[in-house]
Amino acid sequence: MVDRIKQNAPVLIIGLGRFGAATAGKLDRLGREVLAVDSSEALVQKWSERITHAVQADAKSIDALRQIGAQDFSVAVCAVGSSVEASVLIVANLVDLKIPQIWAKAISQTHGKILERIGANHVIYPEADSGERVAHLVSGRMLDFIEFDDDFALVKMYPPKPIRGLNLTESGVRTKHHVTVVGVKSPGRPFSYATAETVVSDHDLIIVAGTEGDIERFAALGS
Repeated sequence: MVDRIKQNAPVLIIGLGRFGAATAGKLDRLGREVLAVDSSEALVQKWSERITHAVQADAKSIDALRQIGAQDFSVAVCAVGSSVEASVLIVANLVDLKIPQIWAKAISQTHGKILERIGANHVIYPEADSGERVAHLVSGRMLDFIEFDDDFALVKMYPPKPIRGLNLTESGVRTKHHVTVVGVKSPGRPFSYATAETVVSDHDLIIVAGTEGDIERFAALGS
């Protein structure tokens, strides 16, 4: 089970290559506070106008990470993948700084296993995971996110507070929020398809379908 992350927790992103920049940019658009870090001054300058906070620092140095306040973050993403050695050093530093949730990009299964063994909670394989999908997962609002063509998405998530304890008609999921709850998974029970009379409780997981924008707004209703 994925640990629940405080929805408004700031996110530290290390590495502003294509994948890190996509993740940082999407989180920024989702309203999350992001501190993006890269050793390249050119990349920091390139993205500083699009991401609220971007700084130049060498994350392979734990002292450099401390200077930018990395130890105060509860969520970090190591998006450095071109150098396995650099990636391993950075993740080890994040572990030493006791950051609770560490996401790390891997370029191979072997690389991923090393990252898991040194303490990365979640290993990302960019060939299978886009930066935008990872941004949704890092945000803590969604447990899985699959985007199809034409902006349509299918998401596994915890039910937002306003719909709990009501059936799906009473909570106005479709009429107010323009999304469809496809199914519900209650603890200890098999997955079941949702009906208008399905009541969603605090401990359920739900599968939701709709446009990406509508699902984002629905997920933002809070836990």
